[in-house]
Amino acid sequence: MALLEGMHVEFKREYTADIRKEVVAFANSGGGIIYIGINDNGEMVGLSNADEVLLQVPSMIRDSVKPDISIFTSCNIEKRDGKSIVAVTVQRGTGRPYYIAEKGLKPSGVFVRLGSASVPASDAAIRAMIKETDGETFETTRSLSQELCFDFAKGQFAARGLELGETRMHTLGMIGNDGLYTNLGLLLSDQCVHTVKVAVFEGNSKTEFKDRREFGGSLLKQLVSVYEYIDLHNRTHGVIEGLLRVDKRDYPEVAIRETLLNAIVHRDYSFSASTLISIFDNRIEMVSLGGLVPGLSLDAIKIGASQSRNERLANIFYRLKLIEAYGTGIGKVIDSYAEQSARPDFIATDGAFLTILPNLNEQGGDKRRQSVLRGSNAQKVLDYLEAHGEASRRQIQELLSLGQTAAGNLLRSLEADGLIQLVGRGKQTRYIKRKKMHDRRDFT
Repeated sequence: MALLEGMHVEFKREYTADIRKEVVAFANSGGGIIYIGINDNGEMVGLSNADEVLLQVPSMIRDSVKPDISIFTSCNIEKRDGKSIVAVTVQRGTGRPYYIAEKGLKPSGVFVRLGSASVPASDAAIRAMIKETDGETFETTRSLSQELCFDFAKGQFAARGLELGETRMHTLGMIGNDGLYTNLGLLLSDQCVHTVKVAVFEGNSKTEFKDRREFGGSLLKQLVSVYEYIDLHNRTHGVIEGLLRVDKRDYPEVAIRETLLNAIVHRDYSFSASTLISIFDNRIEMVSLGGLVPGLSLDAIKIGASQSRNERLANIFYRLKLIEAYGTGIGKVIDSYAEQSARPDFIATDGAFLTILPNLNEQGGDKRRQSVLRGSNAQKVLDYLEAHGEASRRQIQELLSLGQTAAGNLLRSLEADGLIQLVGRGKQTRYIKRKKMHDRRDFT
């Protein structure tokens, strides 16, 4: 029976190291056989050194293909038309994607079978194979980039009397059982592809930029650099309390710290977009991608419930004493505003989590209330509540023909001024007109 090249059969006239490409392709696809000693047209040319090739092939596979595919391959000498050929049988492996070691886990090193040809796999195909093999957890899947260094992370560990060597990386989950760096390793490496973007705006809208920066590198470096940058914009003002002059910062330092930690540790890194921080005159907004972990509500988080999306990353931050305890971050932010009339706000959507920190030194009182009242939309809201008693956010949106974000910002400013009050929870949330101007102390 004549042999033909196809999806599961490959011919090679002689042995060369290039057959590793076919080994990888068969291991990543449905398996196959490589015949060494047969021309592309199916002619038996045979091998004069079949015994030597029989020794070379397993050695080449062991040294050149990662992860180890040896247990899924076998070699033997066959006699066809009186000539010796070597048949290399490759089964579909369980550790896909397999790749040529010197090329790495990228299209130039990962091949799949397409008809009778071995072709480079696309980035999407590589990710799909990783997901199929390693499961759904982002932290534990193999990083597409394996050329990583950890200079900043090692410095942070050393500052706490810890060594970040290969053994500890295995223990923490930065290196998997296959000896390859995981996505957790990528996040802590100097080559981390995720960033934090910070913008400083003139006034209280996104009309005019004062400054903008993008912070990259290890997540530990991003934490330090972003905190230092925000701290530069956290101004100190002198206020008179009785006979004393008291210095007061725009934002509680603990609120900035905990909000930033939450945004970095608990975001969904399967999204490629950056964490966003916006600094206005009257507030700071931090947007972390991914929203809430399924099963947790915003109310549950406020009372201390916790379910980390990135458990291993959170564990590393805990070991480095950056996180004191799980589930306390939001509570600390709320407590830092306990003696203030202004309150932080938290908004959760399907794909993002927004924290809004109000500026404690923003000019308040009657002057600001009058400024708000001069806005026609604000007056329309107050008139509507006066006439109807209450309204939902959606009703306000329809009343003013505004989007959700714009309507939410207006309602928060009216609430901060003590002009309206939020009552109810979830779908029953309503706004009512406040009868007396006094501080709000609750989060209902």
